[in-house]
Amino acid sequence: MLATLLFLAGLVALVVGASVLVRGASGLALRLGISPLVVGLTVVAFGTSAPEMAVTTSAVLSGRADMAVGNAVGSNIFNVLFVLGLAALITPLTVHRQVIRQEAPIMVGCAALLVALSQDGHVGLFDGVLLLGLLVAYTVFLILQSRADPRSVATVSDDDLPHPAEPGRWDAGVPVQLGLVLLGLVLLVAG
Repeated sequence: MLATLLFLAGLVALVVGASVLVRGASGLALRLGISPLVVGLTVVAFGTSAPEMAVTTSAVLSGRADMAVGNAVGSNIFNVLFVLGLAALITPLTVHRQVIRQEAPIMVGCAALLVALSQDGHVGLFDGVLLLGLLVAYTVFLILQSRADPRSVATVSDDDLPHPAEPGRWDAGVPVQLGLVLLGLVLLVAG
C-alpha cells in the first residue's frame, strides 16, 4: 500500500515538475531573447535527465558500470522512439529545420562517438572529460547562435506565458521564471 502511494506521489511530482519546468523555461527563453528550441535543447533536456543522472551516478558508485551505460543508452533510445512516437500519436509534431540540419546529426554523431570511445571496452577518464567538454562547447554554441540570430526567438504565444516581456530584456519576471525552472527540476528529481 505504501509503495503504491509513493509511486503515485512520484508520478504526480514528475508530471507537475515537467509542466512547471517547461513553463518556466519557455518564459525564461522569451524574456531573455533565447529561442525556446535552444532552451529545450539545454535547460529542459538537462532537467529531465536529472533523474537518469541520479540513477547512473548511483549505479557507478555501487560498481554497476554496465547499468550506468545501459541507463544512458536505453533512455536515449526510449526518448527518441517512445516519447516522440507517443507525442506524434497525440498531435503532429513540427520539426524545425535547425533540428533536421543541426541537432539530429549532432545526436547521431554523439552516438557514433560513444561507439568509437567504447571500442576498447570501457569509457574512461579521458573519454569522460572529452564528452563533458563537448557538452559545454555545444551548449555555449547553441546560446551564442540563438543570441546572434534574432529570428531564432521563436513563437511562444502570449497565452503560454503569464506576463510576456520584451524579448532579450532582463526584468522582474526573470527571477520568477528561474524559480519555476528550479521548482520543476526539484519536482522531477523528487518524482
